[in-house]
Amino acid sequence: MKKWYNSIESAGTSFKGKVRQLRTLFESPKSLNYDSQSSSYSSSEDSCNHNFAKLRPVKSFGSDYYKDSWSVLESSSIRFPGTEDRVVVYFTSLRGIRRTREDCDAVRMIFRAFKVFVDERDVSMDAAYRKELQGLLGEKHVTLPQVFIKGKYVGGADIIKQLNESGEIRKILQMLPVRDRRFVCDACGDVRFLPCSNCSGSRKIFDEDEDVMKRCLECNENGLIRCPECCL
Repeated sequence: MKKWYNSIESAGTSFKGKVRQLRTLFESPKSLNYDSQSSSYSSSEDSCNHNFAKLRPVKSFGSDYYKDSWSVLESSSIRFPGTEDRVVVYFTSLRGIRRTREDCDAVRMIFRAFKVFVDERDVSMDAAYRKELQGLLGEKHVTLPQVFIKGKYVGGADIIKQLNESGEIRKILQMLPVRDRRFVCDACGDVRFLPCSNCSGSRKIFDEDEDVMKRCLECNENGLIRCPECCL
């Protein structure tokens, strides 16, 4: 080694050249080629990342996709006629799945903070709401919550949270009716349902003409009706 080093020094080679020649003694050709190829690797990796970004589906509904609040609604192809003046939230009040319940509560709290009227449709209280939602989305299995704003489908909890963080949700909710956030319906206590007045929630009524008990046709499977005071 000493003899070799002296010969290198006498030749007046640069320090970088010495290091390169030292590496030839202790490193394999494969490892020596790594430095020369690293730059090409990084450039190819950047290219892959760029191509992947191009391939990202539009239906991901990320907040970076929407440039403004107008595009959120205009990009939706699913319409809910008759609800152009409100926010409709399909959710569940059951605690069976923790993540689902947390998402439902988070979305409901976001809209309550803006004091807009929200038509909350609890699918666990009325199976007709689930069938209604399935028909709107054209899917048999749907996750909760799902939100419609001004008669147009927006999405689930993730997109609502993103729009809230970016501030776009405030623009979307402009021109919608508002109410005092302290308001609580005297009739139902904001539960949105009441026991059926026709059968008192029993789901059965007595038909005097036929002298038999029949199924009440005015309430749902739980013997409930929508509150006539706070539900439009």
